[in-house]
Amino acid sequence: MEFKNTEAFADALDRDDRLAAYRQAFHFPQHEGKDVIYFTGNSLGLQPKSAARFVNEILDDWKELAVEGHFKARNPWWTYHERLIPPLARVVGALPEEVTVMNTLTVNLHLLMVSFYRPQGRRFKILCEEKAFPSDQYMLQSQLRYHGFDPAEALIEVRKRPGEHAWHTDDFLSAITAHADELALVLLGGVNYYNGQVLDMETITRAGQDAGALVGWDLAHAAGNVRLALHDWGVDFAAWCSYKYMNSGPGNASGVFVHQRHLNDPRIPRFEGWWGTRKETRFLMRPEFDPVSTADAWQLSNPPVLALAPYLASLELFEEVGMEALLAKRNRLTAYLEFILGEVAREAGSRFEIITPADRGCQLSVLLHGEGRPLFDYLMEHGVVPDWREPNVIRLAPAPFYCSFRDMFQFGQVLREGIRAGKGR
Repeated sequence: MEFKNTEAFADALDRDDRLAAYRQAFHFPQHEGKDVIYFTGNSLGLQPKSAARFVNEILDDWKELAVEGHFKARNPWWTYHERLIPPLARVVGALPEEVTVMNTLTVNLHLLMVSFYRPQGRRFKILCEEKAFPSDQYMLQSQLRYHGFDPAEALIEVRKRPGEHAWHTDDFLSAITAHADELALVLLGGVNYYNGQVLDMETITRAGQDAGALVGWDLAHAAGNVRLALHDWGVDFAAWCSYKYMNSGPGNASGVFVHQRHLNDPRIPRFEGWWGTRKETRFLMRPEFDPVSTADAWQLSNPPVLALAPYLASLELFEEVGMEALLAKRNRLTAYLEFILGEVAREAGSRFEIITPADRGCQLSVLLHGEGRPLFDYLMEHGVVPDWREPNVIRLAPAPFYCSFRDMFQFGQVLREGIRAGKGR
């Protein structure tokens, strides 16, 4: 399709969009009485309007039933998290028994490393990408120190090639081959938070496992954004947050994947808590741990149902729409945004560089050559909500659930005016 940088063309794309009505399912911040143009679903998704109903149901049951709500609520609390599992498994391409919901993302990665980082002899090193999300860096370094290793020696960081903004899959494969006898674990971000690149998870997983390592993925920017097939790819484990593309609310619960082959394996160590025991024996309060036969065995405590309620509200929308429809709109919407950026750069005489490669989700990271933080501030002051990353990158994530093609056009108009007003310098 040949795009046009006109309001009429953008409106025509919206009329042709079968997901357009879902925009009305979300609350938008307001700017001068209008919805903002929201590009930060990669940081915090908008609130589904149905979330309040799901939360209020639990508050009402708590008010009326108190402790009996665990078993007598409209949706009993002691099994509440189980309602999230089937739709969540479909989002990440997993079997239901391979998925659970618990804690928050970095907590879960630490817990999973108890099970899947098991250094032995020469095989003690961990491979990650350079400049991984800081929380991942801190987690990996602290895990290595906990096991008595120096991160400077034990952490292998795969770097981008000089002068390039994205990784090459071959460089991950080469690093795995070069350290094949030393690798205990490969743990990478499936979608890089800074440049928006989607790594070839299937190929890297296979290579890491062929080298004798276990392979896990941080899917914070991937879940709900890109096509995942964790079971079929044979991924050993993964975890993701729920508050970005999954729209569950700030700091909300994390999802966990443990491949079927690792379930019920008594050789795998685990930090354990009573909610990981089988339901049939859980309230017998026995001293012996009697694990659930699913990923729920990694749960420690009873789930925070007030936090899970908005997550479930969002997952019901994912169930209605389906990932294939979301991915199709994502591709079209992001392509139109890329076109708009090119048109604005040409018309305004500015030079943008999109550092996000073709392997991407819905994020475009834009390097503002010759522009600066004042341009970002101008956008914010005029009803556009992007994300700023030092030294001069703006991240734009047109989430397909609630962003429109008209948003992309109107953003271009604001951006052009900001450049012409000299706000980038």
